[in-house]
Amino acid sequence: MTVKSKPKTKHKKIRKRSLRKPFFKLTSIATCIAIFLIVIIGGFYLLLRVNQTFAANFADNVLRPRIGNQATIYIESVFFGIEDNVNRVKYSFVKANPSELSQNYTVTNASVERSVGFNLAKITSLAYFPFFPGEGEWNQIYSGTMGALMAKTFVRPDSKRSYAIVYLVEMNMNNLVLSAVAGTKEPGGANSPGPGKIPLAVQQSNLLVAAFNGGFQEKDGYYGMVVNGKTYLPLQKNLATLIIYNNTKPKIIDYTGQDLGKNVVAVRQNGPLLLKNSKDVTSSSAWDMQTWGLTTTNSMYTWRSGIGITSNGNLIYAAGPSLVPQTLAAALKAAGAANAMQLDINPVWVRFMIFNSLGNGKYKYYSLSSDMTNGGYQDLTGYQKDFFYLLEK
Repeated sequence: MTVKSKPKTKHKKIRKRSLRKPFFKLTSIATCIAIFLIVIIGGFYLLLRVNQTFAANFADNVLRPRIGNQATIYIESVFFGIEDNVNRVKYSFVKANPSELSQNYTVTNASVERSVGFNLAKITSLAYFPFFPGEGEWNQIYSGTMGALMAKTFVRPDSKRSYAIVYLVEMNMNNLVLSAVAGTKEPGGANSPGPGKIPLAVQQSNLLVAAFNGGFQEKDGYYGMVVNGKTYLPLQKNLATLIIYNNTKPKIIDYTGQDLGKNVVAVRQNGPLLLKNSKDVTSSSAWDMQTWGLTTTNSMYTWRSGIGITSNGNLIYAAGPSLVPQTLAAALKAAGAANAMQLDINPVWVRFMIFNSLGNGKYKYYSLSSDMTNGGYQDLTGYQKDFFYLLEK
């Protein structure tokens, strides 16, 4: 019996290339994205190391318009995260050096003049590490005709980061007057530019003492600012708000739409409160807002600045590298601030300038620390961002 064999079934050959194409396509896209990010982050790193001002302007004026705020924030957070991890590894093997970390922060050993409401005790509440020389000890910056005007010190508020230095300045508001300037570009934007410089009359008075940075840009939260009756950005509710009065000491409040009172000279907002009635509120629900300076950047260790007010009405400015809102708040609280708010963040934008009069409206100016940008010339001639200035009464 003959058994007929079954005809061979022709199997269609599966083209492997058709299955691999999507995989290779996805892989190539992922590779391109990775290369793009590496190039951008690497380039940003080099820019910051070579020219911080150019890098900051590049990020704001080139990257953000082209790749968006969130992508730019991500790139910055990756860079600052790498920098912080490098520092953590470095200082786990190398003992912290005060001269290296404090960037030539000079200790004068000059006791602070005992003026009314300006008796400063050493800060000992942040004793996470052996104290550096001068750490927590207030030293007078210089005196005015009526007594002490400002004093400075530094602290380290992060128990895990011995290299996180916070420079502090307390300002005697019995002898000083605070004013604000809107920048030529920020926060009002092209539709509402400000003068961007300290008024000529103030400069010619020879009474200018100091200036320090303001808050975020318009697009980074639309936080309100009003100066001399002109609204650069309207005030928003439930935000930390610094109010400057005529003939009355400044206040920092949680603005809910209430009447701010009479004789208001200037108002500036910049996110939620850091401190409220001497309590740290950086973990409150207000800090969950999807806004620049919050959320993504809350965990970013970078240069930050803040302003606080003591129970007797003195101002305290705080700034330093490798900070998050919690450690910034801790430094302000240790220095005696009852209410406090964050100001601008990141290198270049954080600055505190000290002015010494040379007469005839001329000044010698220098930054609080050598690792801060010296913006004295810009404060006198024109600056794109808003800032505050102090003059002697």
